[in-house]
Order: sequence, then C-alpha cells, then structure tokens
Amino acid sequence: MTKARDLSNIISGGFTADDIPNLDTAKITSGTFAADRIDNTSLSNVTALPFSAGTDWQSVQTTGFTAVAGNGYFCNTTSAGFTVTLPATPSAGDQIQLVDYAGTFDTNRLLINPNGNKIEGGTDNLQLDGEREGATLTYIDSTQGWLATSGINEGTDALSPETYSIDFLVIAGGGGGGAYGGGGGAGGYRTSTQALIPGTTITVTVGDGGAGSTSMSNKGTSGSNSSISATGLTTITSAGGGGGGSYSNGTGESGGSGGGGGGDGGSDHPGGTGNTPSTAPSQGNNGGNGSASSPNYGCGGGGGAGGIGVNATGTTGGNGGVGTASSITGSSVTRAGGGGGGSQGGTAGTGSNGGGNGTNTNSTGSSATVNTGSGGGGGGFGGGGAGHGAAGGKGVVILSMPLAKFSGTTTGSPTESDDGTTKVLIFNGTGSYTT
Repeated sequence: MTKARDLSNIISGGFTADDIPNLDTAKITSGTFAADRIDNTSLSNVTALPFSAGTDWQSVQTTGFTAVAGNGYFCNTTSAGFTVTLPATPSAGDQIQLVDYAGTFDTNRLLINPNGNKIEGGTDNLQLDGEREGATLTYIDSTQGWLATSGINEGTDALSPETYSIDFLVIAGGGGGGAYGGGGGAGGYRTSTQALIPGTTITVTVGDGGAGSTSMSNKGTSGSNSSISATGLTTITSAGGGGGGSYSNGTGESGGSGGGGGGDGGSDHPGGTGNTPSTAPSQGNNGGNGSASSPNYGCGGGGGAGGIGVNATGTTGGNGGVGTASSITGSSVTRAGGGGGGSQGGTAGTGSNGGGNGTNTNSTGSSATVNTGSGGGGGGFGGGGAGHGAAGGKGVVILSMPLAKFSGTTTGSPTESDDGTTKVLIFNGTGSYTT
C-alpha cells in the first residue's frame, strides 16, 4: 500500500521527487499536473497554494480611477488624458498593468499618481505618453515604491516625468527712428504655451533695440530677434522691428512691425511691412507712410504689435501703432508700440505704449522705453538740418509657470516674482531656465 504523504514541503517549495511517488514535477511547475500523478493524496489543500491566477483584466477605462492590485486596465484617452491613482496601502509584490487602448497616449497622456507612496524612488506623478505604450508596475518597498517591471517599449523606461505647462511672451527689439524720418517699428510680439518635462534647458535670447539714424542718407537700424528654444520645445522667434525711413532713403524697413516712411524726398515714402517673416497669429503691423505734401512733410509712424503706424500728412507726423496688452506677469501691461514720425515744423507724431516720440525741429527724437520692444522716435527737420532718429527699446522674454513646479535653476539673472501660485521669470537679457 502506498503511504500517505505530507504536503508541507510543497508549501515551502522544498519538496523532492521522493516525497511523492509517481510525481511528475514538470507538471507542477507548469500548473497542469493531474490528481492521478499523486497516489493516495488529497488535493484539497493544493488549491490553497500560492499559484498566481494571472491578471484580472477590467473593462476599458475612459476617466480617472483608483487602481486595485492584481488588476489590468485598458485606458482609452481618445477624448482626454486622465489620472490613474495607485493603491494607498500596497504590499510588496503587488502588480498593476496599464495599456494604451486606442493608441492615443502620445496625444493625451495617462498620468500616474503614487497616492502618497513612491514611483521609481520619487514622489512626483509620472506618465505614459507613447503611442500603444503599456507597463506593468510592481510595488517593491517604501524606498523605491512602484517600479516598471515590464513595458511594451523595450530598452527604455515606459514611465516618463510628468510634463508641466509654461506660458511664454517673446518680444523682439524695436527698430530705431530715421533722421528726419519715420518712427521705428515695434519688435515682433509672440506668445506660446507649451508642456515640457523636468530637466529641459530653455535657452532665452533677448534682442537689442536698433540704433537711430544719424544721417538723412541712412535709415534707422532694425531691432534684433528674441527667441526661446529647447529640445522638445517648438522654437519661438520674434523678428526685430523695422527701422524708420529717412529723408533721402525713405522707405521704412520691414520686420516684426514695419518702420514708418521718411519725410519729403519728392514723393510719399511707404512704411515697412510688418509680420515679416509671416507668423500666425501675426507678430506685428505695417508702418505708416511718409508724406511729400507741404507745408510740413510729415513722416510715418512705426507699426505696433496691436495696430498699424499712422500715415503722415502735410501738417503732421504719424503716430506709432498701438502695442498689445498681456497679463502674463499678473497685471495687464501693454508693450511693443510703434515710434512717432518726425516732421518739418507742424506737429510731430507721438509714440505708443513705450514707443519714442518724433520731433518737429532739428533735434533727436525720443528713445523707446527699454525692455518693451517698442520703436524709437523719428527726427525732425528745421534750421537747415535734420535731427537724428532715436533708439528702439530692447526686447523682453517672460515665462510663467506653476510655482510648485519651479526648479529654481536659471542663468542670466531674470527678475523673479510669484503670487503664491504662479512663478514669473522676466528676462531682460539672454539667459536660460531648466525645468
């Protein structure tokens, strides 16, 4: 007779072939052994052994939920991304599987919240953001928390840091005014909101304002470009404002906004073309035309970010085009206005929103306000000579982001401020920010 056998060693994993006669151990390993493989042995206790029953796959999820250990979830982010909250009190060995149901994680990411624990040793939310991506998360311990123990994208970690959005305002340098000439055009004015992962270094370039013309033969100098750039960021470049035309070189320069046309040269002088190169939305406007009409032969106003420069008349210089308001710093500020055009007597044009004023005598126009990207004022004519144009204002680049996400890593000494919720960085010169 075959003696009864003690199955305690099966539970401990330390049994041998001698413990159970006629035992096919390969079938125990595969989970396919049958009752007739173990003589005179009741299998009632075998069902209690810790063999895994596999993942319990749930119905497709389309909104945020709290995951349960042992479950798998097909997540459909076609309409919008959502958050999976991991269990609050996990145990070592707990597993959760997450899979991109519709191939839309790259458009609408799946955010994973550790729920007071850790993921890969950190407490931040992580995300799945690759098309058809998936991962198995296994809880290890309180030090490392949940780790990705398998993923569809082999050779890379399926989990990536949570992105956060940054608002950008990028204003280029304004153009200089012309000698007996038009006002300078404002620097290009562009905005953007983009999401970036932590550790990305954003390079910030702030363009200088253009110099005013000192000769009736030369136009005012156009401003320099401002830009932001980084890996994974869509580069935003704002074009410098166009310089104002002068008496004998009268057409205003094109740029972010165009410079105003110069004074009497025998014909009306056109203003420069704004939004050059073309962007959508538009980064600026055209400069106003200069006038060849007596008695005062006015010069055109420079274009502004929010409006065209005003055309001159026979008695007045044109005003600068208006700028554009932004509340990125927490309060509304209008920047990037055009410079006013000069005239020969009569009334000179007035600059707008930081733009310099033109003059109506043999004197220099007024310079634009620094770090507004506005255009410089045009010089006037009188007493047998022409006044000089004035300098355009240097540009500015401003970043705004959630205060909780601010890394504190900058170069270039930007001006920093916050309201307890939002962090603002104002770059008045070239520098960088690392997310």
